[in-house]
Amino acid sequence: SRRHDVYRAAAPALKRELRILAGCVVHAARFRCANGIVLAAHSWGRTREAWDPVPAPAAPGVDDFLSGRSGTVGGLRGRGRQVRDGLADLWTRPARTRARRDAVTTAHASASRPPRVLVLGVERPGSLMPQALEELRRSESAELTIAAGPGRPGAGKFENLNEQLAPQDLDGFDWLLILDDDVRLPPAFLDVLLDQATRHELKLAQPAHRLHSHAAWPVTRRDGAGTRRTTFVEIGPVTLFHRDTFAALLPFPAQLRMGWGLDAHWAALAREHGWALGVVDAVPIGHTVAPAGAGYSREQALAEARAFLAGRPYVTRDEVRAL
Repeated sequence: SRRHDVYRAAAPALKRELRILAGCVVHAARFRCANGIVLAAHSWGRTREAWDPVPAPAAPGVDDFLSGRSGTVGGLRGRGRQVRDGLADLWTRPARTRARRDAVTTAHASASRPPRVLVLGVERPGSLMPQALEELRRSESAELTIAAGPGRPGAGKFENLNEQLAPQDLDGFDWLLILDDDVRLPPAFLDVLLDQATRHELKLAQPAHRLHSHAAWPVTRRDGAGTRRTTFVEIGPVTLFHRDTFAALLPFPAQLRMGWGLDAHWAALAREHGWALGVVDAVPIGHTVAPAGAGYSREQALAEARAFLAGRPYVTRDEVRAL
């Protein structure tokens, strides 16, 4: 409704939407009016859209692999997200505690060997990679092989990842974890991530972003304390690959340096192969050091993505959703 008003250039200001919402809530409570609840829900949707508008549908073929949002958090809205993150942490603590306990219990009770995980990532001086790797080493349910480390100067992210990947025998691994060097991982991160991905039979997965985290795709922000099936997962900052995807997705395309558009192509390949994708809300990460793309030219990344996706299938932003 709000979007239609915007299309007609007749949308009221946010202040008016808030006043109508308050009136609906008061009316429903004062008169015990069931219809007032419906009207309040309608008004709440309009208010959310006024506060944070959803991008217009993408024009086919015109950068429709982008989210349409910057995803950058900061200012008053960013501080509000930090407060909401703190409240969400308290609200979901029992569920997260159960998830951690179940993950470790299941791993110890299993007669089979623990899953073997290969960790790749490009580390820059002064980054958060040491802290992230230390958290991964605390895992109680997986055998780790860490190939992450400093990259070759002048090479792009995926060039460096391919060089870390080349000497590895992928037949010896159950999972591949790609990790950027500017994220903060929560406690018991890997145990819960692997447990949830296994339980929900995900072939590509990512941890959710905290609300106060640079994340361009709304579907990747935390929404509860469990796991959601989705039509899309990001190329970073953290991505988990099941061994069933290795033959189709690895090595990474050699012509990519920044990787924009690659996740949209992955999503299309997942659809073709029948792979389940998902976002794990139980272990939300913080990506706040710098927005995505802060270290390179946006125009170069866009040009690279357009060239890569030309002639390749990909999922458009209008198809990105939680299932």
